[in-house]
Amino acid sequence: MTTSTTPHPGESAGPTEKRADSCDEVRFLLWNIEHNGVDADGCDKRWHRAMDVAESVGAHVVLRQEVTRGHAKGQRAKWAEATRLGGFFPFLASATEESANPTAVYVDPTMFEPVQEFEHRTALWHPICNPVVRLKGCPKTLSLASFHLCSWDPDKRVREARRLTILGRPGMEAILGGDCNSYPHAADEAPDLPDWGRVNNRTHFEQRTVVNHYGVRVSDTRPDKILAGRHDQRASVFMELGQYAVKRLGQSRESALAPTASLWKSDQGPMQRIDRFYATAGIAKALRRVEVLDHKDVKKSTDHAAVVAVFSEAEMRRVLSPEPADTA
Repeated sequence: MTTSTTPHPGESAGPTEKRADSCDEVRFLLWNIEHNGVDADGCDKRWHRAMDVAESVGAHVVLRQEVTRGHAKGQRAKWAEATRLGGFFPFLASATEESANPTAVYVDPTMFEPVQEFEHRTALWHPICNPVVRLKGCPKTLSLASFHLCSWDPDKRVREARRLTILGRPGMEAILGGDCNSYPHAADEAPDLPDWGRVNNRTHFEQRTVVNHYGVRVSDTRPDKILAGRHDQRASVFMELGQYAVKRLGQSRESALAPTASLWKSDQGPMQRIDRFYATAGIAKALRRVEVLDHKDVKKSTDHAAVVAVFSEAEMRRVLSPEPADTA
């Protein structure tokens, strides 16, 4: 029985007040809201609290994971969230036989024009939600993607990460984010990875470790290496925006590289930065900062911190409005 006095996420709560957007900022919110904020008994207080948090961010794009049963009853939950965000245009990937927790992307139609919609499948886990949009007034499109890598099979995560690389082909610009269920590969973050000898949850150990070249079980960082690793001094497919904020923008590690999960579980070792943004090199140049939100309302909503990537609108417009080639 639902104990909330406010409408269920499948029942529209009505339009929200217009956000007070900061000048020259385009805000992206990445967030895994556990089981879409609805408890086993049907109580939806967590969803409403999460929507309050999301609304306070003033995001123009929201990349969501675990929109649980978002297809049920005419996709009511999807449309309720789109309405609560301020009349956003929603994109929802398919549920599968293995998971009723699809990914979604919500886009502010006052800022972006939807152009295309794709869904990428690599197995029966979480398909990748991939709309393509145009920043209003810009000729070049921007590919967006919300992903949720497999929580229980490291090899599936590798396949999913390789699938994401198609969004970083030459000439494309993309911003993607999701729950990686795996760890950053950067050497400066290695000391913060789990000490597996101290992790009591052995199922978690099996799901989050791989065997290295020396036959030793280590933290699975392979998806991040695929997406943002440099090989033979060649550029990576994407820039991982937390690392970019620290190394290119001088942001503090404490803010940009703060851990995101798990806010609730105590048997998986220390919290880890498993929720991450990636972008193609061109659009990454528009980044201003990365923020990790883990305040009390976030912790009451879900087991994942929310991640916000803030871009300069002017710089994003410059990247998406390239000057024509000189043919003279």
